[in-house]
Amino acid sequence: MVCAGTGCLANGSLKVYEKLRELVSEKGLLIDLDMTQDACGEAHSGESTAYGIGIAKSGCHGFCQMGPLVRIEPQGILYVSVKPEDVEEIVEETLIKGRIVTHLLYHDSSQGTAVKTEDSIPFYKRQYRVVLANCGRINPEDIREAIAMGGYYAIAKVLDEMTPDQVIELVNASGLRGRGGAGFPTGRKWGFAQGAKSCRKYVICNGDEGDPGAFMDRSVMEGDPHKIIEGLMIAAYAVGADEGFIYVRAEYPVAVTRLKKAIKEAREYGLLGRNILGSDFSFDITVKEGAGAFVCGEETALISSIEGRRGMPNPRPPYPAAKGLFGKPTIINNVETLANLPSIVLKGDSWFKSHGTETSPGTKTFALAGQVVNTGLVEVPMGFPLRDLVFEVGGGTRTGRRFKAVQIGGPSGGCLAEDQLGVALDYESLRKVGAMVGSGGIVVMDEDTCMVEVARFFMQFAQNESCGKCVPCREGTKQMLALLTKITNGEGTKEDLELLEELALAVKDGALCGLGKTAPNPVLTTLKYFRSEYEAHVFEKRCPAGVCQALKSYSIDPDKCRGCTVCQQACPVGAISGERKRPHSIDAAKCIKCNTCVEKCRFGAIIKE
Repeated sequence: MVCAGTGCLANGSLKVYEKLRELVSEKGLLIDLDMTQDACGEAHSGESTAYGIGIAKSGCHGFCQMGPLVRIEPQGILYVSVKPEDVEEIVEETLIKGRIVTHLLYHDSSQGTAVKTEDSIPFYKRQYRVVLANCGRINPEDIREAIAMGGYYAIAKVLDEMTPDQVIELVNASGLRGRGGAGFPTGRKWGFAQGAKSCRKYVICNGDEGDPGAFMDRSVMEGDPHKIIEGLMIAAYAVGADEGFIYVRAEYPVAVTRLKKAIKEAREYGLLGRNILGSDFSFDITVKEGAGAFVCGEETALISSIEGRRGMPNPRPPYPAAKGLFGKPTIINNVETLANLPSIVLKGDSWFKSHGTETSPGTKTFALAGQVVNTGLVEVPMGFPLRDLVFEVGGGTRTGRRFKAVQIGGPSGGCLAEDQLGVALDYESLRKVGAMVGSGGIVVMDEDTCMVEVARFFMQFAQNESCGKCVPCREGTKQMLALLTKITNGEGTKEDLELLEELALAVKDGALCGLGKTAPNPVLTTLKYFRSEYEAHVFEKRCPAGVCQALKSYSIDPDKCRGCTVCQQACPVGAISGERKRPHSIDAAKCIKCNTCVEKCRFGAIIKE
């Protein structure tokens, strides 16, 4: 199985896949995989009288840092960083002779050993996969494999054994909360829509996922699309809807393609359409491609977009559960929320509550990115310690420099310092420290990161993505961005700091939608936990991390300068002067701080402060 998630595709996994098929076919060993299931419910390859090798694509394994990934079943061997030139050795040694190619295994640097299987790799050891259980283990473009792994068994049970009230009671009992950010109880939301009187109701899967550094929903849509379809069917049955939409940003072409194929296959198998599985339940799904507006992650803006209007939020109430798409009661759940439903139906509420915390049960997927050794997709129980996620699962900082901060919850989340690493990853604990679970994006930063610049970066994003409908968000983000830019340029004052905090609180209180209300979080948390960095920029005109270009100063160490004139010739503005074989100097008034002299000097004579 060759990983065909977006990360591995970008690293050339398709070439690996094609090369594998080519070489195995040349040897006359290529067979089509047909997954079946025995009476014990264990998936296995179909019986074959002749020896053969099946080559299939899978979704994202999660270990993006080590892609392209190739898994050999049934042994469970995982090869990492596979290149097309490695394929011949894999075919000859492993697929034909049954030998392991050691240099392609993951090597655990802490123990100095090669690791044969995925489950033994430190990145996976403490994970518990529910939503991601099939991602990387099935071909997402073959409904037979999804069914062999238990797909559509939950909706069959629901239609055969449960009433809509019983489904909602089960989801309420499980304690499942929305995984899109707010954490609202899923069963309660469904109850509102079920009780609404209307001849037509809708369900929507929110797969917009616009957070920088987040790719949880994308990976599930790419790796196990049938689980999302099944979850949406369960939601529709519970609230009485017969039509659903999956809203996906157009920048996710692989996810869009696989979802559309999965829906087509489900229709062909009689799992979507009229009288599903011989019941009175009829339901169908349409994929709606969004234009990539961050604000369309907000429920009412998403509804406007599906209706063909500009994606802008509307005041609530009325809530979508009472008046949503086309004025009808509508339930909107995000990808991960829906992907939890089949397991809850099949295994029960007690099983679901056995993981996580009392108020935040179940698991949560997180996307690890930034200055961390193991970037990728992670699923852990709610309440998992942030420290363990960064240092045990993530492997710590990849630069070897000291950990400084983590941005959690996307651009609407907060920046937490080293002192907050002990916080548990659940809704209540993160809220207490000014952050949020959000969609699950986590960006790790080391000591060379300027937190004022980080706040400015996220505010730039929020300002660009503001729909402009309400004044607090439209003007507030603009003014906060101007103040942050002023501070990073070394022009900030004490009054600017005070005004920045005042503005952030005003936007938080006054913005129309949840996205506007949370936009100031990066500013408020960096002011709270990294205030000394703001003060250094304002009062000392210094960037402690040496990042802010306007606050850098360049000089030449006369003891190291050889007078070679290389820096002088490279300087684009003629700011460096001096005679050959004598120490040079930099005119601070002319210097544009382009860093060219540092890059050109072979003797380390340029001092950058």
